[in-house]
Amino acid sequence: MDYYNTIAASYNELHGEEQVKKAKAILQYLKVIKTDKLLDVGCGTGIATSLFDCEKTGIDPSAELVKQCSFKAIVGKAEELPFPDKSFDIVLCMTAIHHCDVDKALAEIKRVAKRDVVITVLKKLKNADELIHKIRKMFTVVNEVEEEKDVVVIAH
Repeated sequence: MDYYNTIAASYNELHGEEQVKKAKAILQYLKVIKTDKLLDVGCGTGIATSLFDCEKTGIDPSAELVKQCSFKAIVGKAEELPFPDKSFDIVLCMTAIHHCDVDKALAEIKRVAKRDVVITVLKKLKNADELIHKIRKMFTVVNEVEEEKDVVVIAH
């Protein structure tokens, strides 16, 4: 996480446009209501999450990125989510799953998700197909959309 702590001040400039574009694409396929509780796993600065009109919580291992979030966000790992079972209507993980122990992170995401799970996988990853296969195995996929750089998997 040293990399993300180092680039934190310029993260939005480097990755913000791409993250916002992904969030807008997700919002085309996902129904979000104001009373929903959303967890963003690997939230970064929260630039994309801020587009979701609901109660938001973020978790990211980079303290410097978390400091920039405009909503409640904590420093932590996807493999050890410090939340009760089924505590979020929506769990979002955009372009972050490949930074984790995938099996542990997916199990934790499944544990805390009450309804919808959205995970994006970078198409250029060498193991992208393997990651998508693991997501399909762990969840009931309701939609899979190929965006410019990512595969967006929406599941329950």
